[in-house]
Amino acid sequence: MDLNSLLLFAVACLAINLIPGPDVIYIVSNTMKGKMISGLKAAMGLGVGYFVHTLAASLGLSAIILSSALAFSIVKWLGAAYLVYLGIQALISMWRGNNKIVVDDNSKPNGNVFFQGIVVSVLNPKVALFFLSFLPQFIDPLAGSTSIQLLTLGLIFSLLATLCNVLYASAGSWVFSRPNSQRYSRALEGISGVLLIGLASKVMTSDR
Repeated sequence: MDLNSLLLFAVACLAINLIPGPDVIYIVSNTMKGKMISGLKAAMGLGVGYFVHTLAASLGLSAIILSSALAFSIVKWLGAAYLVYLGIQALISMWRGNNKIVVDDNSKPNGNVFFQGIVVSVLNPKVALFFLSFLPQFIDPLAGSTSIQLLTLGLIFSLLATLCNVLYASAGSWVFSRPNSQRYSRALEGISGVLLIGLASKVMTSDR
């Protein structure tokens, strides 16, 4: 992997993880139910879950790459198609303005927020599917060990995702309590939608 690919990957990770979604709702809800420490525990728990998905994706995709170049090409094309789907969904949501983040600040804090965060992340099939579709787009089978590449990308994603989640734990409740929170969500959805479709297009038109 060259530096440009890593920078593109980092930008894509940040854009994707800044979109308000189920993980953000979980973090902000716990922040508003208790104290900021509850939101931080939720963010760290989700981060551990991302790491579990990283290990699973690294082992599974590495086996596919080593077994068949055709199988890996199929995975990349299906992954690109899934990224296009996610991008279109984000743009539709931005256009309709129906991604209203609603958190309940009246209920009591949950018990073990950290452990629940791990469970929420690990048992989320959409996270696993996203890892399987997103990481292969940045893999070069000719650039060395695919396992190391997948593990490196997964760790970068997990780190950036956790940093974004910590940011939401620190300022999320303030952001979503403001009148213009809907405009903020729609802007991030639009940026991410364009980025995902552009990334998928790059993969589809690549000679490699």
